Amino acid sequence: MSAPHYCFRCGAALVSRTLEGRRREVCPACGWVHYAQLKVGAAAQIVVEGCLLLSLRAAAPFAGTWNLPAGYVETDEDPARAAEREALEETGLRVRAVSLEAAIYFDDDPRGNGLLLVYACEVLGGSLHPNAESAALRFFAPEDIPPNLTGAGHRRAILRWQRRARRGAFRPRPGEESPSPDG
Repeated sequence: MSAPHYCFRCGAALVSRTLEGRRREVCPACGWVHYAQLKVGAAAQIVVEGCLLLSLRAAAPFAGTWNLPAGYVETDEDPARAAEREALEETGLRVRAVSLEAAIYFDDDPRGNGLLLVYACEVLGGSLHPNAESAALRFFAPEDIPPNLTGAGHRRAILRWQRRARRGAFRPRPGEESPSPDG
């Protein structure tokens, strides 16, 4: 994980030291210690007619791999709202986060370690359209999930959904149909 290069208190350059049995960035002038924190991401799990919406990443990191519509949670943002915002920005679909499906720790993202919060979302409207982040958007049946999945918790979240979908955990009850992605 990246650390600040200068002390937030006095502005001196930080140095790396072992404290409490771990490497920490420390200010040699005033003793301030930087305790790095996990990044928090929020993902939208959008399922229509038994198929999961995935986005083909257009940019680094993980360009050319499939992931859930997702992004980092801003400091003044509820994670469920972040999942809804990211779904709209990356797919063109307006969604509502219905339930927290998973919280997945990841340590394979070059931007830093973190926690991916995955929300089951229902489609409220909009229409699919690729953009600068999403080279392609596609709904995948459980048996058709592509092998080239993004890291940062996405692979685990997608494979978890796939296992549960194959067991029938996400099938609508009689009389309940998923809305179409076109609203």
